[in-house]
Amino acid sequence: MIRQKHGRIINLGSQAGSIALPGEPIYCMTKAAISHLTKCLAVEWGKHNITVNTVAPTFIATPGTEAALADPVFRADVVERIAALHRIGEPVDVAGPLFFSPLRGFSDHRPHSSRRRGWTAR
Repeated sequence: MIRQKHGRIINLGSQAGSIALPGEPIYCMTKAAISHLTKCLAVEWGKHNITVNTVAPTFIATPGTEAALADPVFRADVVERIAALHRIGEPVDVAGPLFFSPLRGFSDHRPHSSRRRGWTAR
């Protein structure tokens, strides 16, 4: 990417990278690391016209979340906490940013996380 003077990197993070989830310290730690790595690489590689971003969704209905979301009390709590949607996310909710972000002209040339909607590298 540096040789071709252009590139797009999109990391898959999670809202768990900026909050604490009970019983999930390793998951939260790795997602926080992805978030910070994204910021560092965006700052380092931006001068080469390489953008580095993170898509950081909340709970998405997948086989990996199915068991937890089957608990009605847990599901109700999750739905209440997802302030903007008040519903469990679907894979298609994540697919849009993953598909459109690498397209030329789409980038706002600022490292960011789709969760935060702003410049968060510095």
